[in-house]
Amino acid sequence: MKRTAATALTALVLTAALTACSSDDSTDAAPKKTPTAAPSAPSTKDIAGAEASAGIPPEPDAAMRLAYIRALTGIDPDIVHGKEAKALDRGRNQCQTIHDFPKDTSKQASMAEKRFTSPHHPQGFGKVKAAQIVVAVHTNLCPKL
Repeated sequence: MKRTAATALTALVLTAALTACSSDDSTDAAPKKTPTAAPSAPSTKDIAGAEASAGIPPEPDAAMRLAYIRALTGIDPDIVHGKEAKALDRGRNQCQTIHDFPKDTSKQASMAEKRFTSPHHPQGFGKVKAAQIVVAVHTNLCPKL
């Protein structure tokens, strides 16, 4: 209780001090501008455009999503481990790596190994499966890269 009272008293003293310091009694002071509207959030179209320029593909349709999840499950069922949305998110992020390093397959595989983990594979699935994951991502989520 003493801590709460001390905190409240400190806040009150600071508020009073700041109010005293910031008051301006002069009549020559220009009126302060108040913002009329908060900046608007970017639109869905703006976000999609930014993602596309970064190499992140749009959300796949149901057929693409199913093919991607099946491809990952075919490599190792633990890659998805019941978290399809997470696997999809990781795949879309992997597309950005493919976009950023189009000719560096070892970098792509290295990032996939770090990105695709599971409770049973916290360090990733190894180099061979990581390379297979890159192929599955590239084929199913971002074939145009």
